[in-house]
Amino acid sequence: MVSKSSVQPRADVASRLDGPRRATEVNKANYPNRTVNRAATNIGLISDTHGLLRDEARRALEGSDLIIHAGDVGKPEILDALKTLAPVVAVRGNVDSGPWASALPLTAVVEAGPAHIYVLHDIQELDLDPAAAGFHIVISGHSHQPGRTERGGVLCINPGSAGPRRFHLPVTLARLDLSQMPWKMDFLDLLDKRFGRLEK
Repeated sequence: MVSKSSVQPRADVASRLDGPRRATEVNKANYPNRTVNRAATNIGLISDTHGLLRDEARRALEGSDLIIHAGDVGKPEILDALKTLAPVVAVRGNVDSGPWASALPLTAVVEAGPAHIYVLHDIQELDLDPAAAGFHIVISGHSHQPGRTERGGVLCINPGSAGPRRFHLPVTLARLDLSQMPWKMDFLDLLDKRFGRLEK
């Protein structure tokens, strides 16, 4: 199943997408884990793989300009495999441990296309006001429940869990298209039998 939605930033947010005040705030030195790729507008969002990268997830992420992994990676081979598809930005989740995981930041900042994106694993640990800090989007995982909400004009996305199925929760990831306004976002159910016939 593919759930599609258009995401229109609130008027006051959209008017400042590339404004100098926002750029200055986001570029502060207190965001050392920052990736800038203005050419990246087709963003793959994945989280909570817990050591499992399904073939369906690989197919869904093909064609991405950038992949964001919101934590609970499970093992480094997951990131290695994702890097064969596109550049990867990943944060550390609560189950990620060991030397490889300690190299992952707890939070990351991505500047992709017109958007400033803040990434962390658990939205409950968000310790800043993303709108005041100049972010348009917050990406998180942890709950294994895909969802999209808006908080003060900031789009909050949880792509859900793409790893082993937990209880009766869906197995999903998301794709975000920043190439035009309004932004487009799709949730992909990786266990849907029709998935293999989806156009990429």
